[in-house]
Amino acid sequence: MEGLYHQTNKQVHEVQSYMGHLETSDRESVHLVENEIQARIDNIFSNLERLEILSSKEPPNKRQNAKLRVDQLKYDVQHLQTALRNFQHRRYVREQQERQREELLARTFTANGTHKKILDVANMLGLSNTVMRLIEKRAFQDKYFMMGGMVVTCVIMFLVVQYLT
Repeated sequence: MEGLYHQTNKQVHEVQSYMGHLETSDRESVHLVENEIQARIDNIFSNLERLEILSSKEPPNKRQNAKLRVDQLKYDVQHLQTALRNFQHRRYVREQQERQREELLARTFTANGTHKKILDVANMLGLSNTVMRLIEKRAFQDKYFMMGGMVVTCVIMFLVVQYLT
């Protein structure tokens, strides 16, 4: 059991050092390093299963200590597995962002649709300005017609009162 425990512990430390290489590796070799780390983690898990079996066969006075050491190794390996998954997720998100950026840069933007809409709005506003000027002119003319009508009405009323009474 002791030999397997030390071998597994050594593999855990190797995986930790590989995790450091993972951060500094280039894009092409990052997959190879990830696969190597995952293979080592799988090997460690199989060793841990054997260590659990062996720890249960230890004498009662050493059994508790052996199980504690195996549990500690399991805990360490689970953290390494989680760190690897987090790194893979960050790499995937980064690659996805780069693809989206490249797609945006490759897209050609044309102002044809926008230009047509601006012209339509300008024409509509031009028509509205023309209509507003016509309305204002008509209102100015209508004021004179109203005043003239009031004067004519007053004159007719004066004449009717003067001649018919």
